[in-house]
Amino acid sequence: MKKNYLIYLFLLVFASCASKQTGTYTKQENGITILLKNEGSQTPQQVRLQVVSEKIIRVSASAEKEFSSEKSLSVVDKEASNCKWTVEEKKGSLLLKTGKLQAEVDLSNGAVSFMDSTGKVLTKEKGIAPKKLIPVTIKNHKLYKTYQEFDATEDEALYGMGQHQDGIVNFKGADLTLAQYNTNVAVPFIVSNRNYGILWDNYSITKIGDSTSFKPISMFKLYDEKGNAGGLTAKYSSKFDKSKVTTRVEDKIDYEFIPLLEQRPKGFALDSGIVTWEGSIEADSVGAYRFSMMHAGYCKVWLDGKMIVDNWRQCWNAGSSVFSLEMSKGKKYPIKIEWIPDGVESYIALKALKPKSKEAFNTLSICSEASSQLDYYFVYGQNSDDVIAGYREITGKANIVPKWALGFWQSRERYKTQDDVLNTIKEFRSRRIPIDNIVMDWFYWQKDKWGTHQFDKERFSNPDQMIKDLHEKYNTNFMISVWPKFYVGTDNYDKMQSKGWLYTKNVENKQKDWIGYVSTFYDPFTPQARELFWNMLSERLFSKGVDAWWMDASEPDIHSNLSPEMRKDLMEPMYEGPAAKYFNAFPLQNAKGIYEGQRKEKNDQRVFILTRSAFAGLQRYSAATWSGDISARWHDLKRQISAGINFALSGLPYWTTDIGGFAVEKRYETGAPEHVEEFRELQMRWYQFGAFCPLFRSHGQLPLREIFNIAPESHPAYQSMLYYNKLRYQLMPYIYSLAGKTYFDNYTIMRGLVMDFVSDKNVLNIADQFMFGPSILVNPVTDFKATKRKLYLPAGCNWYDFYTGKPISGGKTIDADAPYTRMPLYIKEGTILPLGPEIQYTGEKPADPITLVVYTGKNGSFELYEDENINYNYEKGKFTKIPFQYDEKSKTLTIGDRVGSFDKMLTNRTFNIVWVSATKNVGQSFDMKPDQVVKYDGKAVSVSMK
Repeated sequence: MKKNYLIYLFLLVFASCASKQTGTYTKQENGITILLKNEGSQTPQQVRLQVVSEKIIRVSASAEKEFSSEKSLSVVDKEASNCKWTVEEKKGSLLLKTGKLQAEVDLSNGAVSFMDSTGKVLTKEKGIAPKKLIPVTIKNHKLYKTYQEFDATEDEALYGMGQHQDGIVNFKGADLTLAQYNTNVAVPFIVSNRNYGILWDNYSITKIGDSTSFKPISMFKLYDEKGNAGGLTAKYSSKFDKSKVTTRVEDKIDYEFIPLLEQRPKGFALDSGIVTWEGSIEADSVGAYRFSMMHAGYCKVWLDGKMIVDNWRQCWNAGSSVFSLEMSKGKKYPIKIEWIPDGVESYIALKALKPKSKEAFNTLSICSEASSQLDYYFVYGQNSDDVIAGYREITGKANIVPKWALGFWQSRERYKTQDDVLNTIKEFRSRRIPIDNIVMDWFYWQKDKWGTHQFDKERFSNPDQMIKDLHEKYNTNFMISVWPKFYVGTDNYDKMQSKGWLYTKNVENKQKDWIGYVSTFYDPFTPQARELFWNMLSERLFSKGVDAWWMDASEPDIHSNLSPEMRKDLMEPMYEGPAAKYFNAFPLQNAKGIYEGQRKEKNDQRVFILTRSAFAGLQRYSAATWSGDISARWHDLKRQISAGINFALSGLPYWTTDIGGFAVEKRYETGAPEHVEEFRELQMRWYQFGAFCPLFRSHGQLPLREIFNIAPESHPAYQSMLYYNKLRYQLMPYIYSLAGKTYFDNYTIMRGLVMDFVSDKNVLNIADQFMFGPSILVNPVTDFKATKRKLYLPAGCNWYDFYTGKPISGGKTIDADAPYTRMPLYIKEGTILPLGPEIQYTGEKPADPITLVVYTGKNGSFELYEDENINYNYEKGKFTKIPFQYDEKSKTLTIGDRVGSFDKMLTNRTFNIVWVSATKNVGQSFDMKPDQVVKYDGKAVSVSMK
């Protein structure tokens, strides 16, 4: 062995020396390093390509003489690739080849072009200096601002990048900032419809698109309401005293963060005021100007005579709207903004960016604030699923969630007492509304004891018995909110503080939270702090039987509504280095500690975490994400769809939303009939959508969110919500099989249409429809009082109406019926849809019999996956898969040989077969009558359509 190693070392050194003689590159075991002759201060000295697999190449660039030895937080350790690769010297370049992927490096500047095995270009770094490493010093650390440009072809579409709530699904030509924030999630993974992905391995705040920020509206020539140049007419008035008006001319609208609120007129009260800005704007060039309106409270924007924005957002958590206007040079465009702050702290800012050139539009630019070097992984695939599989090969597989997590969860802000919790679940069971999980939100502790993880004994007299009753009496799981936050003076604060594992700036500033106490967060980048945090949870909560963890404020939101610079300052001191470098990775490390701690302590119970933020690699820690503290508004409902689609395309499969919206306008609390009915309809439509999200969860502020508190049992909204709840449980064999496929095959459950219909160019920008698994086309209704909705049926197949079984051809847009109680659903032909028996919770009984609904018209297949539901024995091979195949030509369904086994599995079972065809229209029901009944003992059996 030693002799072979010496021979290998000799050959490696010989190859290296021989290469060095050319003055261009060296060859290593897993790739090549190109030595550049760049003399610029912002260009790399060397570029390295490393073969990760046949479809994945890592590209690194360093301004130093050595590459950084830092270990990536996102990337998992794995054995060195043994795939074969070659390198070929060409004139002025090097060509690295695997069996699936080629990468050509320009020796003059290190620019890399990526091709498939046939030489077809997928994308390429562009520009004379495609990589820039700009030296910066942060907290005495020498780092680099990194910048990279890629070619994005005319017909390209780009997805992923986390969760962004602007209603956009295709980010080609858009401008994004990847920075963790309540409702926005930063995941630096980009997926192209050209079947490649880029994992940008950087944790700092990153800009995609324009590397500059949106500019104040002073970039325009501004005119007041009388036509005078200099600014817009701003009027600050009182809602209660119309005579109190402060008028002034302003050349910016920028109350984005707390310190900027001091710029408002003295005496203007945010909780009782109205502000208008009015005038005209004039551009100095022609083109589509992009605008970003950030606001909290009520906001309306009229631009060029059209209302562009009409939104509301709770005062303490601003949202944004993005829009554009095609402008001519020198022409005045009227503008009016009306803002009702709606709270003692409220925010608004209007900013803009100049038009993109065609070249800029067709360029993918990535710019990050801080890193030791430039690093990314290029992933090639046959399709989007293959690309996402590559992402998970780099960052880790997505564990199978406990089966109960795929059932219905009930939550609210908040259950205040032990009786609240038990009475709520008792009501669900007595009404026979299926449910698997009840959630305890914040403030179950004593008022001044945040971070102790202890129940207030006055309101929760016996939490151990409460959890035991939930488990044994009501067959319900219990999730609890645990923040990474500690009040000064609590015992857990003292434990963390004594070790130096807390961020100190918030305490030094004596900044009180909205309850009135000084607090701070712990540093999860410190390994020992993660371990201590888990031990705290284990001692006081896990020991009582808590099933799952709700990790709130994991951006981290140490203090809301501060600028990014101030937020970074609050994340100091940090174990790994400057907060600016690691800003986006907090939720990853926070989840890591809980996952590793619980698996070490009790490895026979699946970990499950719900976290408000996410980062690349989070899926390997059994963590799901929800879309944050959104508002209960129709526009927010619509934006959840594109947010969920892109989050899933970022490689993270488990996502959910607060059904009904978290924060609620005061009008919904008045009891006025018209507002009550709108609230019911909003909740119902959101519930319909939520039933087809990867996780199905209701949560929000007052009014109460249980369906029996939203509407009486006789109300159609109640009946509709109950129907979709029961439908979710009927679909459980299908859904849990998708969860298994997500682990074993790196599948994605919530699917943008581009994933399954990439050749259909009509789907590239569809932001309000998605596939739930391979078969169900989901079309949420997002307009008040709508009874129809326009939707597109993708080409390449025919579709069946889920409720009637009637067929309809694909490749066209239709006005689909959307009656009050139903959301349009369509099933793709060739589908084999497994439906289970009626159940009240996922573990009530085995899924038998299963109804297999076969939607004929094309060949089809599905694989039924089953395991022990709550443990990790599936990692040891304890699971079963039963393949189903439908052959259209012979009209035959084959139930194949069962593969695998596990304890207490169903050895013999019944499959009820229902056929749906162009001439036999069968719609969904909970008691579908079978056309044939098949008794199955694990051996293959075939049945023909009658």
